[in-house]
Amino acid sequence: MPHIELIFFFLVIAFIYASVGFGGGSSYLALLSLYAIPFQEMKLTALICNIVVVTGGTIIYLKRKELQLKKILPLVIASVPMAYVGARLRISQNTFFMVLGLCLVVAGMLLWIKPLKITENEKKPNSYIREVLLGSSIGFVSGMVGIGGGIFLAPLLSLIKWDSPKKIAATASFFILINSIAGITGQLSSLNTEVNITEILLLACAVLIGGQAGSRIGSGKFNQLTVRRVTAVLVFAAGANILIKHL
Repeated sequence: MPHIELIFFFLVIAFIYASVGFGGGSSYLALLSLYAIPFQEMKLTALICNIVVVTGGTIIYLKRKELQLKKILPLVIASVPMAYVGARLRISQNTFFMVLGLCLVVAGMLLWIKPLKITENEKKPNSYIREVLLGSSIGFVSGMVGIGGGIFLAPLLSLIKWDSPKKIAATASFFILINSIAGITGQLSSLNTEVNITEILLLACAVLIGGQAGSRIGSGKFNQLTVRRVTAVLVFAAGANILIKHL
């Protein structure tokens, strides 16, 4: 593995993101963009690491009965085919970095927004059209750049008062898991370059450790808003840097 320091960085990113219910795909990509790694390998690495991190979190949310599978089905069903299509889309390296930079900037702004605390009476009724549009659009963009989409989904669901912060975090975790699997399927079916399997496996092991620690320890000890806003600044800065380099 030529970039051994990535193991430590990925472990830390997974720990932080898992503590707020995310997989870390956006920050994995932002970090990998600093290295001379083929962009197709970057996308595959980020999605695999996403799956490793959020699988543990999803299991925990299921055990706590905070995951409402019936309610989130429209979001997930709409996102899966679009994530697959987005992942199969052939784009140039420059286009990939431009879209990635824009996504990180938008994600940074959305993450800065404080999650709304709502009561049962304030919850918005289900709207299948709204949720299908939301799921499909996030799924397509996520598949194209190699993220799970939770970093967009959670703030948007909070803004429309979809449910409580805990239920939204659980929904984002499951959405990232399913979306990342669909994205990997699409990428593998159109992959036209060799990838460093050893490096991907080592990074997956790193995020497994970091993600488990974040889900079980970090979520109870860190101020969630502070973690989100620090992450928002870092993601925004990374996105702006990528855009400046590729404009």
